[in-house]
Amino acid sequence: MSAVHPNEPSFRDSVDIMFNRAAGLMDLPPGMQEKIRVANSTYTVRFGVKLRGQIMTFTGYRSVHSEHAEPVKGGIRYAMNVNQNEVEALAALMTYKCALVEVPFGGSKGGLCIDPTEWEEDELERITRRFAYELIKRDLINPAQNVPAPDMGTGAREMAWIADAYKRIKSDDINARACVTGKPRNLGGIAGRVEATGRGVQYALQEFFRHKQDVEKAGMTGTLDGKRVVVQGLGNVGYHAAKFLEEEDGCKVVGIIERDGALVNDGGINVESVKAYIAETGGVTGYPDAEHVRNGSTILEHDCDILIPAALESTINLDNANRIKAPLIIEAANGPVTAGADDILRKKGCVIIPDMYANAGGVTVSYFEWVKNLSHIRFGRMQRRQQESANNLLVDEIEAMTGKSFAAGKREKMLQGADELSLVRSGLDDTMRIAYQNMAEVWHEREHEGVDLRTAAFLISIDRVAETYKSLGL
Repeated sequence: MSAVHPNEPSFRDSVDIMFNRAAGLMDLPPGMQEKIRVANSTYTVRFGVKLRGQIMTFTGYRSVHSEHAEPVKGGIRYAMNVNQNEVEALAALMTYKCALVEVPFGGSKGGLCIDPTEWEEDELERITRRFAYELIKRDLINPAQNVPAPDMGTGAREMAWIADAYKRIKSDDINARACVTGKPRNLGGIAGRVEATGRGVQYALQEFFRHKQDVEKAGMTGTLDGKRVVVQGLGNVGYHAAKFLEEEDGCKVVGIIERDGALVNDGGINVESVKAYIAETGGVTGYPDAEHVRNGSTILEHDCDILIPAALESTINLDNANRIKAPLIIEAANGPVTAGADDILRKKGCVIIPDMYANAGGVTVSYFEWVKNLSHIRFGRMQRRQQESANNLLVDEIEAMTGKSFAAGKREKMLQGADELSLVRSGLDDTMRIAYQNMAEVWHEREHEGVDLRTAAFLISIDRVAETYKSLGL
């Protein structure tokens, strides 16, 4: 879903507009604003693969936005509309995202112009391996220089192929598994990575609702419990975000927007049931427990408390921004709100939790996976049983002193040592909390200058990148 309004800036222009809005409020050294804004380099590759009796030519990209920190980090997406401008805009967002959540990576992004649904698995593997080869031989995939991850149209399977391709070329690299993240667990992946971005969206909302002042700015009260949610896109991110909010925070999912329309039920929609139905039928049409709306995009305007655009960029634009009713939008996708729509929504009093923060769960847990691969040991392996032993001594002593026993369930929880999944969730939760607190502080301190959460996020990110460049002598 893309913008069609004649005055609508492109996705890349929207990113630049939002960047410039924040940079204009800063006292940067001469030339620093431009140095941070532009992409350092973009590589375009056109390669052939013999398929179905002929040579098929594919076009792919890998953009490096900023090398103030290395390696650079960013996903590889498979989609027919992939182009250089989109990839460079996404790479820029990765730079700002990593800086905001204090993950020590620069920003990068990759893409291949392909519809993955049109190819058999073995064909897709051959295409992916050839694309990987073209990038690997130019060090555009390398544990120390450029580390891809899954994005739209790719997943753990594709990352496994890329990791294997790298290992075959660089057989003497002991850190080869760290060349990509988002891998299957048995190939060096990490617990919690698949759902990391959706989990990060949940943690972001949980932290927002801990700040009563901010909740009131959105015209709401209370907690997440009972809040009505509309989610656009039930892919990896949207599905996990909606599932966790429904099952763990008591939210009511009243709208789900997919490619073949939308489902609406103000009484609530069971996310797991819809996901299973999509897996079986390929869409939401005919789902029995909700009303189907053929023009799904109209449900972006449905009456709800929280709107979660979790699909494509420019979903909320000049054409529909005035009709958006949600007082709180959390950008689970990259760039779902255009710069023009952002202005309209801000004037309406809508609070937007920006993409560079809201969907940072993926790169945060990717960072944990990268560190795990470099350390060559599973998180929790060294200390889990020692923690359990220490906890057991403490609980035994308390019970002996008081003459009372803990309930069985509570005792078990108190004794449990941290495994990899619990450590990953703890690290992600901590990251999302601290990043939001930093944004909120800047937001409130500079609100009189027109600073909102998005501008605050840019101010923090730009300042951190600029300070690093200055430390490097620029």
